[in-house]
Amino acid sequence: MATQWQTFPIEFKGGLISNLSPLQHGTNAIGSATILQNLEPNKSGGYSKIKGYTKFDPNIVPGSGPVLGIKVVNNGEVLAVRSDGTNSIVYHSSGSGWASKLTMTNNGGRVRFADINFGAGHKVVLVDGYNYPAVFDDSSNTVTSITSLSDVEGASYVAVYKTTTFYANGTNIYFTAPSSYDDFSAANGGGTINVGHQITGLAVFREQLIIFCRNNVQRLTGSTIADFAVAPITDRIGCISGDTIQEVGGDIMYVAPDGIRLLSATDRIGDFGLDIASDLIAKDAYKFLQSTSDFCSVVLREKAQYRIFSYVSSEQASVAKGLLATKFISQGASGMAWGTTKGIKAYCADSKYTEAYDETTIFANEDGYVYELDTGSNFDGDIIEAIYESPYMPITDPQTRKTFYKMTLYAEPNGPMTLDVNFKYDFDTSTNTGIIQPNTFTVSSSGSSVFFFGGTTSVFGTSTYGGELDKVYNSNIIGSGKTVAIRIEDSSTNPTFTLDTAILEFRQNDRQ
Repeated sequence: MATQWQTFPIEFKGGLISNLSPLQHGTNAIGSATILQNLEPNKSGGYSKIKGYTKFDPNIVPGSGPVLGIKVVNNGEVLAVRSDGTNSIVYHSSGSGWASKLTMTNNGGRVRFADINFGAGHKVVLVDGYNYPAVFDDSSNTVTSITSLSDVEGASYVAVYKTTTFYANGTNIYFTAPSSYDDFSAANGGGTINVGHQITGLAVFREQLIIFCRNNVQRLTGSTIADFAVAPITDRIGCISGDTIQEVGGDIMYVAPDGIRLLSATDRIGDFGLDIASDLIAKDAYKFLQSTSDFCSVVLREKAQYRIFSYVSSEQASVAKGLLATKFISQGASGMAWGTTKGIKAYCADSKYTEAYDETTIFANEDGYVYELDTGSNFDGDIIEAIYESPYMPITDPQTRKTFYKMTLYAEPNGPMTLDVNFKYDFDTSTNTGIIQPNTFTVSSSGSSVFFFGGTTSVFGTSTYGGELDKVYNSNIIGSGKTVAIRIEDSSTNPTFTLDTAILEFRQNDRQ
């Protein structure tokens, strides 16, 4: 009698999940991951290996300690602030050396920025929590301190709402006259608002200025001093790290005491939702947020993706941790798919759409270099370790054994691809000696009909130009078990690829 094989499709979707028990995970979230490292849930489907990073400028930002803040000014133009041991110094680079623009008299802290353009050209305002604010003039490449009001010395956050510049210092917000960054005169429309709590961040969202404090979130509405009004959004929980506040996919994400939250506008005018976006990865998020108190974040707008990085000064860059989240729906946490990063050590980060309609994303740490993120296929020459591991899947009945024969992997490589694949049976238990765990096997893209320029095995004169890479990979597998998990690894400098679907062919045995 012929053996009847069955097929089981695994569509790679759902991202990292760690709030389900093992069997529930493998039953209810097929295609999601227990490990999703350096792979990002793709808006077009599947999981894609993240791109790497390269140096924006081959020269180190002068100074010592971490780079305190960076800002994309224009395409190929960056500001960076670093201490010389005594003072904080603002530097400017177009990719070939750092020019000093301003020496601040105090050794400042983290630097935050805000773009302004009130009709007199593009400018960037910066604050560092210790010194007077400063402004960079894009047309003249000069930086000058804003000393017109002593109360703004030591401002930690800055934002531009409507045509007014707001500076947060302690529990106070100081705002300028309309269309100004340095006119605080009450006669011209400047003023002060005391919100009653230590301010931990500012963000402009839906015609409102959101004021984050440690234990609450408030909003400011209005257009001028005549109608500015502050009202609470929530008095229950606030933001503990202003450098994690980002708008992504129509919501604001930030770190709260209980996880990574979303502030979302709802259908009701003036109402907000406050979901915990990290609920799906509760275990991973808790471990990540407990690892340090230093975080930074950045948005990759083309991917509707939020990335947050933890900074531990003693860690090597190769083990530095981060989380990434791709937003698949416009509002709410239910459309978030998560992953992790490893190998990106960031103390500060920034991204911006430039005049060339290109998105530039940068980060820096204590080595003094500014890196451009999401470019190339390696981490400044080092490999990218990408790992996908599925939950243990019962497939049909968790109490019956299945014998596995074949896996068909559908993937989309963008160049050479070599994946190590492991199958694990019955929760990889060490107590059941009757289970034999199979050896690792390799899935490789075919290079026989494709010429990779610069490849070590390429031979001019015999390679075919314009060929297509394989997208379907068949592999024979062995072993049997009641549950099965798949682990796929890529530790290389190969280009990005996308895991689309895997199909397992198996036979279900009789119940014993």
